Amino acid sequence: MTADLATLAGALRSQWDRLHGWLELLGDDMYGLADQPSALDGWTNRELVAHLGRAMRPLVDFREAPSGTVPLTLAEYLGTYPERASEIATSTRELADELGPDPLLHVTTVATAGLSRLDALVGSDRLVVEARRGPMLLRELAVSRLIELVVHADDLVVSLAPTVDAVGPQDPRDPEARRIVAEELLRIVVTRGGWSLEVVDALTWVRLATGRVPYDVDTLAHALAPQFTAGGVPDLGRMLPLL
Repeated sequence: MTADLATLAGALRSQWDRLHGWLELLGDDMYGLADQPSALDGWTNRELVAHLGRAMRPLVDFREAPSGTVPLTLAEYLGTYPERASEIATSTRELADELGPDPLLHVTTVATAGLSRLDALVGSDRLVVEARRGPMLLRELAVSRLIELVVHADDLVVSLAPTVDAVGPQDPRDPEARRIVAEELLRIVVTRGGWSLEVVDALTWVRLATGRVPYDVDTLAHALAPQFTAGGVPDLGRMLPLL
């Protein structure tokens, strides 16, 4: 069963609050690691934080699409990411330079405005909106923003380990938000291939689906399982990563 817009809005807020609280405790210099390379090749940790503002900006900027507009699917929208990788990296670095030593202040302002706007539209799951890269359902826009927050929260944990505590109550990654993202990414795969699969390790699956860990069948078998005993986990090497 897919999450409705109310559930997604709640997950977005929970993930943002958890990540924001963790980042606040790190301070501007992030324990001296702000300008060190992050887990994302070519990005510093400060740039990664600045990118969170860019990721949440579509929730502030979207507008209702004209009646009859055909929306992109989530898979189609995510499929535009690879061709925009260079543009995203460049704009993120420019934003980080513009924001200076404390990008979290700007990111917080953007996230607060975006989440408030989304809360006001809870129940409008079928509303088609114009997003940064084309029209899509408001629900799917919310999913795409949740993917951004969940994935980049994990990127930051990986980037700052083992210097920064991210275990137990200090973990900035919200388990329920991660579960929803894992299910949404699996839904794309299942829709394309028709398999009956379920997520058994959400973190591993999200990392595989987003190219954060190298693909291999053993790792995949740890992340996913067939829903029926007689089935098996297909080799998804040609399909992954999804973004």
